[in-house]
Amino acid sequence: MTKVSHVVLTATEAVSLGMPAAEAVANIAQTRDARRVFILASSHLNRNTDEIRRIEAALGARHAATHDGIQPHAPREDVLKAAARAREVDADFVVTVGGGSVTDAGKILLICLKHDITTIEQFDEFRVRVEEDGTVFSPQFAGPDIRAVCVPTTLSGGEFNPLSGATDERIKLKQAYVQREMVPVMVVLDPAITVHTPEWLWLSTGVRSVDHATETLASFQSNDFADGLADSALRLLAEGLPRVKADPTDLDARLKCQIGAWQSMIPIIAGVPMGASHAIGHVLGGTCDVPHGHTSCVMSPFVQAYNLSVNAERQKRISACLGDAGRPASELLDALIRGLGMPRSLAEVGVTEAQLPLIAEYTLEDIWGRTNPRPITCAEDVMAILRTALV
Repeated sequence: MTKVSHVVLTATEAVSLGMPAAEAVANIAQTRDARRVFILASSHLNRNTDEIRRIEAALGARHAATHDGIQPHAPREDVLKAAARAREVDADFVVTVGGGSVTDAGKILLICLKHDITTIEQFDEFRVRVEEDGTVFSPQFAGPDIRAVCVPTTLSGGEFNPLSGATDERIKLKQAYVQREMVPVMVVLDPAITVHTPEWLWLSTGVRSVDHATETLASFQSNDFADGLADSALRLLAEGLPRVKADPTDLDARLKCQIGAWQSMIPIIAGVPMGASHAIGHVLGGTCDVPHGHTSCVMSPFVQAYNLSVNAERQKRISACLGDAGRPASELLDALIRGLGMPRSLAEVGVTEAQLPLIAEYTLEDIWGRTNPRPITCAEDVMAILRTALV
């Protein structure tokens, strides 16, 4: 396969490392002279902590409204409701505070405002499509008039990616949307605000970023730039995640995880396609309601094992990052994930054998369904992986 020969840059201009979220958000709002700031927040943070009140207070008169209620995998209906509320207050700047679903909803919300999307059906015009032959079609459309700041509280890394996902509830399929200026103008990495994130969610989304790094290092389409970032990301995450599990108040370890998640996302943005773990994971989330991070906890080791026959040399670097260049990457990933107390089979996350054929079919419609190192050309290829992961 041809390696990625150019690096795609996004429209994110800055990343704040370690500054309290309220201070960072207030600073950027003032710098951009935002007068009607709309906050899209995690329901947990908004209703059970004072973190959102701190951001509102720091914004002062610049704060226009706060909205929560985004469900996992960003259902279209939830995105529409958030966009309607932002439209009501004539928002001129958006701040998202929460996990991957809140981040995705906030980015797609910007497109809803720009293109006056007010119905479920209108989303179809803007979503990425995968044709029967595997060709990916990304509609071209104008970017948003207003920008966003993201304060992530999990480790999925989507805040750095112009690609976002929302679920079509009619067919229970998570679909992609991409536009360069959907990314936030700034990302705020505040480890202190993440102490409210449930342990299972922090650790499992951390494994999601481990999956970004490992599928980069496993890919024949990667390059030295992307490999270097993925290598660093994997080492930071492999150190930071167990440290946070041992001591949830270890803010240095939390920041290492956040930086690792950022680094793990850059190769994807740069153009390195992910493999079967991500493709299957998208379907497990949107179709089977498996939490975003748990999809990688289950699938990542199985996919590396499936690919070993074609990319053993590339997998050696994964093993080295995980501390033992002589052991298979799949075994080391399994040990890391089990050590974090995360699920390791489809059965553990509620997926049954009867669901496997639909998962396999939907995987072929995913943007990364055909970019696995070991080629996947039909549903039976996906089934071969799924069967190993069932129990």
